[in-house]
Amino acid sequence: MIEYFDKILESLHLPFSDPVLVFAIVLFIILLAPLVFKKIKVPGIIGLILSGIIIGPYGLNLIENNSAINLFSTIGLLYIMFIAGLELDMNQFKANRNRSIVFGFFTFTIPLLIGYPVCHYILGYSITSSLLIASMFSTHTLIAYPIVSRLGIAKNQAVAITVGGTILTDTAVLMILAVIIGYDQGNLSNEFWIKLGISLTVFSIIMFALIPRISKWFFRNLESEKHSHYIYVLFVVFLAAFLAEISGLEPIIGAFVAGLVLNRMIPHSSVLMNRIEFIGNSLFIPFFLISVGMMVDLRVVFSGFDTLIVAIILTVVAIVGKWIAAFFTQQVFRYSRTQRKLIFGLSSSHAAATLAIIIVGHNVGIIDDNVLNGTIILILFTCIISSFVTERAATNIILEEENEDLEKRKVVFTKNEHILIPVAKIESLERLLIFSDLVINRTLKHEISLLSIVPFDKNSEINVVKAKKALNPVTVQASASEVKTNAIVTVDHNIAGAISRISKEIWADIIIMGWPQPTAPIDKFVGTTMSSIIENTDITIFTCYFNKALETHDNIVLVSLPLSETEIGFLLWFQKIAALAQELSKPIIYYCDKKTEEAVRRVIVSKKLDILVKFERNENWDNFNEISENVDSDDLVIVVSTRPNNISYRGVLENLPNKMVKSFFYNSRIIIYPQQEILHHTIEVYDDISSAPLNRSIETYDKIRRWISYRINNIKRNK
Repeated sequence: MIEYFDKILESLHLPFSDPVLVFAIVLFIILLAPLVFKKIKVPGIIGLILSGIIIGPYGLNLIENNSAINLFSTIGLLYIMFIAGLELDMNQFKANRNRSIVFGFFTFTIPLLIGYPVCHYILGYSITSSLLIASMFSTHTLIAYPIVSRLGIAKNQAVAITVGGTILTDTAVLMILAVIIGYDQGNLSNEFWIKLGISLTVFSIIMFALIPRISKWFFRNLESEKHSHYIYVLFVVFLAAFLAEISGLEPIIGAFVAGLVLNRMIPHSSVLMNRIEFIGNSLFIPFFLISVGMMVDLRVVFSGFDTLIVAIILTVVAIVGKWIAAFFTQQVFRYSRTQRKLIFGLSSSHAAATLAIIIVGHNVGIIDDNVLNGTIILILFTCIISSFVTERAATNIILEEENEDLEKRKVVFTKNEHILIPVAKIESLERLLIFSDLVINRTLKHEISLLSIVPFDKNSEINVVKAKKALNPVTVQASASEVKTNAIVTVDHNIAGAISRISKEIWADIIIMGWPQPTAPIDKFVGTTMSSIIENTDITIFTCYFNKALETHDNIVLVSLPLSETEIGFLLWFQKIAALAQELSKPIIYYCDKKTEEAVRRVIVSKKLDILVKFERNENWDNFNEISENVDSDDLVIVVSTRPNNISYRGVLENLPNKMVKSFFYNSRIIIYPQQEILHHTIEVYDDISSAPLNRSIETYDKIRRWISYRINNIKRNK
């Protein structure tokens, strides 16, 4: 027993040496840090870096920066560069290659020209040391690239030239590093230049001539081996990184080239792309960000006045040099101020290549301890600045692009409109079906699928049969409204996962579901079923609670926050509400700001919508108190929400179902989560809402009601 406790105490000795425990701690941080920092409005990237500082050898010393951490960190960095190349729009990249060259020239030469005199004349370093330190300012790491990827602007021209410029400047800087080290060691001979040229030529031939042919053969002949596809992609990434390294370049250059080579072979919406992004963003990239934090020693700031001065000067020069490069790029190509900020944000972070330069220079004695410690501080501050600037600029670019022309953002559909209704309670299903029938676009081929999810246990088979029997009468009843309705029963441990999976499998356009159940306090951090569905789907979601028949409501009270008209799914959900108002012949009382009102009026005119809308202003968007005071219990209240991190998202939308229950307890309620992406299976633009299909729907309902009344009267007479 004593030996057992001794073993436990030994495993808990700091820093932790047990690889299983170390891995568990890192995974816990990857899980918790983004959730915690999200609550205080700090980007998740910063949260992971700060977490690395806390647990690292210069913080609580929970984990040492060993070979295992370095391995996962290297994989994460390669993943960032690989995804950057993979998501790059090659057509746009080719069209902007000259611009990438110009930006690469600016972001390489300007920091170098500023940094060299500062290091040589102000800090007093030698010519060789000053040149090496100045080259550090020229390089940058795309540490904020996951932000633009998440927000969907990776194909913006500012992003394209920044990514293209990154590969050029990093290659040039690392070439300078090789030359300086060769010069310092007296190896700068003709043999050095010949060897470097040959290795680069061989690397280019393998990557741009041989690998594409092998990849085409592999994907063509092993189409059914889905798991092998991912393994092959990883193999190409690490092979390219290795080949770049032995060619005298950094491995990140090879990873980026691998992304470019495989770009056209991996569709963005494919399962393989989903797996690549999922594993990278879930595991490897967070590992890299944590490892960056583990290298930061905040105590060096207080270790001496010289270190503090060097750290401040290095950080200021690095930021100023990159800002001027972004400014010149903006002026030359007449970009907007927001695009300039995006270029600066993406190119201002220093991490991998910077660290490589400084460590190599320190190891050979060209760079002293003050510069090494100052560079660590530089890495921390530039990564923080880069993340904040990039996220804000990316959000503003989305707003600018979508405000240029509202009509260019028409939501498009297939010729089939498919509505998915997850069934939680059979008793509430009828009203959801009626609502679906009222808003469905009857000018298209339309279909409604009812989804019942059975838990996976020993009674699964019996429960599947029961669920099918329960849904059969409902589907038969729904068919009377001339809408094709079918039932789907699936077995799954996770309700949200099943709904997300089925919606993709059947190409659903809209999800209409019941009101979520009250959440426990822990759900604020781990997420609810509703939040999971929202995060894992991009289509429009209507969350509904109807306490009375739809036709018995007096008004439709519609509430949307500022910038809601800029969301991609704006036209879809508004036309659905317009169809509902037309069917029910109810007025819409719309609470919004002036810009949203103007956008709505344009849609009403352009779509020739025959609806009555009364616009009201709401001065306080922190709560719904002012609105609830003017709402009657017989009004149907609809609030337009959005997914987190979108431009119209505000704090009032957090935990929205509970807030609506408190403010509109006696009302029927709907929450709308607009569509976030243009579907790739699009065919035609959504048709205008006309009165013809609506009149046909009313006539159909009248026929059904008359037929039911006739049958009931016959039964009574027979009795």
